[in-house]
Order: sequence, then structure tokens, then C-alpha cells
Amino acid sequence: MAGGRGTRFEVLEVAGPSMVPTLLHGDRLVVRYGAAVRPGDVVVLRHPFQQDLLVVKRAVERRRGGWWVLGDNPYNQTGDSTDYGTVPEELVLATAVLRFRPRPADQSSLRARLSWAVSALRPLRADASASRRLRAR
Repeated sequence: MAGGRGTRFEVLEVAGPSMVPTLLHGDRLVVRYGAAVRPGDVVVLRHPFQQDLLVVKRAVERRRGGWWVLGDNPYNQTGDSTDYGTVPEELVLATAVLRFRPRPADQSSLRARLSWAVSALRPLRADASASRRLRAR
């Protein structure tokens, strides 16, 4: 899906627990390539040491040499800047705009479907409080 002025949107699937509770394994993200990154944004980046691997993390703060990125899950603190340092700006590809949670197949009751419908679609905005909290880790 394309936007204006060379901006491109894409849907990606989240794999792994590093962004829980914000994102769950299997969630879909609508991401915007080329958007300006702000502290607190959920971003998609190329792993600095495995550049064929895309990673979803929170941009905590801009530092000398790039962005310091961390996962939201305090119990899964791997695969982020604590392992590989700052991420050069050219490896930060996109910002997440929207999260879509697919409906579980076992939800058959009306109540379960309504509950899913209310929570399935959520905009993702820069979360400065998450950025401050993660920076303190």
C-alpha cells in the first residue's frame, strides 16, 4: 500500500515476546517507511549484526551514533541495544502506526467476539512514558 510523497506502508507480523505487553506474537503491524522517529515510537529496524533480520523495538532515545532501542518486555531483554549498542539511523526503517490483533479461532461466543472487536485495532503513538521507563532500566 503506498502513501504520498514516497511514503510506503506495509503490514508485518510480530514474532516473539520481546514487545509484550504492547505487542503479542502474531499481532500485525501497519508500518510507515521513511517516517521521522521520535523517542517512544515502536520501530522496525534491521538487526545490526544480521541485516537480513527485521526487528521490532521501541526507540528509547537518540544517542551519538543512532537510536537506543529496547523491547517493552522486562522479562525478555535480549536482541536490543543492551546486546548491540546504538542502532545507526539508516538501519531504522519504519515506525509502527497501527496494531491489529487477529481473532483467535476458538472465539465463538458473541461476548468473546465483541471483546476481541473492541481491542483488536489500536493506534501506536510515541509513548514518552515508556521511553522514560525503559531508559531507567
